[in-house]
Amino acid sequence: MFNQNLPLAERMRPTSLEELVGQEHLVGEGGVLRKTVRAGVIPSMILWGPPGVGKTTIANIIANEIKASFFTLSAVSSGVKEVREVIAKARSFGKTILFIDEIHRFSKSQQDALLGAVEKGIITLIGATTENPSFEVNSALLSRCQVYVLEALKEEDLMHLVNESLKKDEKLKTKQVDIKENQTLLNISGGDARKLLNLIELVIDAVEGDKITITDELVIQIAQQRVAIYDKSGEQHYDIISAFIKSVRGSDPNAAVYWLARMIEGGEDVKFIARRLVILASEDIGNANPTALVLATNCFQAVNLIGYPEAEIILSQCTTYLASSPKSNASYMAIKSAKSSVRQTGDLSVPMHIRNAPTKLMKDQGYGKGYQYAHDYTNNFIEQEFLPEKIKGTKFYDPGKNAREEELRKRLKALWKDKYQY
Repeated sequence: MFNQNLPLAERMRPTSLEELVGQEHLVGEGGVLRKTVRAGVIPSMILWGPPGVGKTTIANIIANEIKASFFTLSAVSSGVKEVREVIAKARSFGKTILFIDEIHRFSKSQQDALLGAVEKGIITLIGATTENPSFEVNSALLSRCQVYVLEALKEEDLMHLVNESLKKDEKLKTKQVDIKENQTLLNISGGDARKLLNLIELVIDAVEGDKITITDELVIQIAQQRVAIYDKSGEQHYDIISAFIKSVRGSDPNAAVYWLARMIEGGEDVKFIARRLVILASEDIGNANPTALVLATNCFQAVNLIGYPEAEIILSQCTTYLASSPKSNASYMAIKSAKSSVRQTGDLSVPMHIRNAPTKLMKDQGYGKGYQYAHDYTNNFIEQEFLPEKIKGTKFYDPGKNAREEELRKRLKALWKDKYQY
């Protein structure tokens, strides 16, 4: 039954996989979720993706398709008590899906309360998160769930949803709406389909008459919201973080803190920013200043505890420190070079003298024979071969041209003489 008091996004919520826009890799023909729904055997799962891309909708559709009881909890407002109440009901209801929105906000004790019921199949858990579940969901619960990654909706997907709403919604189809410009609609909604549909309804409701021409100026005026350039298009999110990272890498703290401010003003998640700083501390600074990784890791932990708005101070400290640090990508290049060698040479045998020999049979076969224990020698070092025969003498790590790594270079050269050409 049509209820115009419901928000447009709710009125237009898809009720079947066929109606869902986007996520073809999951719900299209051959998609893993479509296959599991057809089979009627649904695993517990975590749906990971940006806001407004269909996580809640997919959970509802799955419950409807397999005729399961459906309970929804929000991690923001629910706790262990509510979880246990749902589990108790599920014991008598039979097939039950528990959908937890923002599951990354559940504490460890709240997540632990789900474990037994998920493991025994009392409930099928569907969790939704905008955060990397590897960081935000405890490993015990994560191991019992499949993780499905939802992709950001494309601009054409978002405008398709708008056009379908204008054609099919009982309230809006009585209007003659001409979308002359759509950039601000897309900008303000930031790729969130729910926000986009509710914004288009807000604009239409605010204009008198049945003939409406939507322009960027009109949308800004009605939304009464300053549009940060930060999310100007679907790619802008990635452009800004790219500019931020490259400014830090380029040792420009002024530009780096400017792009940081752009992200903060645009409402970027503090954990996303802090996580990128941790990666950068190893990739672009590395052993030129090992303290950078320590500071970046502490920054990540601190912003998780503090949150906005004070987290911006911590982010600024870390950003300016990393930008001002000496740079080296030697560690990053070392693993890239080593991986390339692995791909080219395949699974080379581990030299016998450095193999593990936990049994007598292995020792008799020569495992570990000839290994020299470094701590038995002067300076805790004795030259021996650790690489497979085919690639022996290959240098993967070449210390950078900076004070700290020059010290490492001198030490390695003294130890290995001319073997690795340091």
